[in-house]
Amino acid sequence: MNPLAQRIAALIAAQGPISIAEFMTIALHDPKSGYYARQDPFGVAGDFVTAPEISQIFGELLGLWCVQVWRDQGRPSRKRLVELGPGRGTLMADILRASRAAPDFPEGLEVVLVEASPRLREAQRKRLEGWTGPVRWAERLEEALGDEPLFLIANEFFDALPIRQFVRTSRGWSERMVALDVSGSLTFALAPQPARPPRTVPDAPEGAVLEYSAAASATCQEIGRRIADRGGAALIVDYGYEKPGGGETLQAVSRHAFASVLERPGERDLSAHVDFSSLTAGAAQVGAKTCGPVPQGRFLSDLGIARRLEQLIARNPEQRDALASQVNRLVDPAQMGALFKALAILPPTAPKPPGF
Repeated sequence: MNPLAQRIAALIAAQGPISIAEFMTIALHDPKSGYYARQDPFGVAGDFVTAPEISQIFGELLGLWCVQVWRDQGRPSRKRLVELGPGRGTLMADILRASRAAPDFPEGLEVVLVEASPRLREAQRKRLEGWTGPVRWAERLEEALGDEPLFLIANEFFDALPIRQFVRTSRGWSERMVALDVSGSLTFALAPQPARPPRTVPDAPEGAVLEYSAAASATCQEIGRRIADRGGAALIVDYGYEKPGGGETLQAVSRHAFASVLERPGERDLSAHVDFSSLTAGAAQVGAKTCGPVPQGRFLSDLGIARRLEQLIARNPEQRDALASQVNRLVDPAQMGALFKALAILPPTAPKPPGF
């Protein structure tokens, strides 16, 4: 076991099994040995590649989406653009570059990046050096909010939020925990007492697995509450499913390949598919309106990704094949086009945004 696994094992030995949510929180966010504290996971040299790293068009279209939604809501002079989990700053840089197509949008705009990792903050700072408007960083969402209309982007953020797992057994639902086996290694085990999940699936068969993220639901409620009250919009793009009961999706990834979830915590990315029905329910509970989710391929196509590709190829004909391959990866249903989905959160009276 690596040092973080040893610390987790000592914690379990002292107080008993811990939830998968607690395990994920430690493995991803431990300030000394957590994954995001010590790793640069993005890109070919990292563990996974996100859409902004695949093609600049992704961020450009999201930037133009923000501009159009802002226009649809009367062009408020003061506004706040927030990104959750901004990675290396690639997406925000592309969004801001594209937003300059509307010269009045950057006026009165404050940019806030919600990022706890000092390593990634520095990468983001370098990537945004060319932006002359105000930029600041926050460790938590609540620190990023203000009185202005909120325009929020979250790309592959919710999949990394901690989840709990519940398994349907002959005696009802039981929570899956992280425990120790006879050799002292980390293992999965079911809690001895039945537990009622926060959300249930009617007629789930024995052996069915239900995943639930309280953090995701609470975050969506906070976003929805602020947008319903102050205006703006949120755009969430992630991989996941539209109805409860998506099954067991918790996974670990290292060097672009699947790995064991419990082995070498802090050295591997952990994530789970997003339950979009939980996100929409959370936003609706606080009075916000939602649109979607819609497949990413359809969303980007409706925003004009093919036209933007033609423009880039015209300027860079020698890169035709590479540019077309990048876009195909984003929109092809067999790649990212179907599994990834887009969800918008809006004020209750706002018009339907582009792409939905």
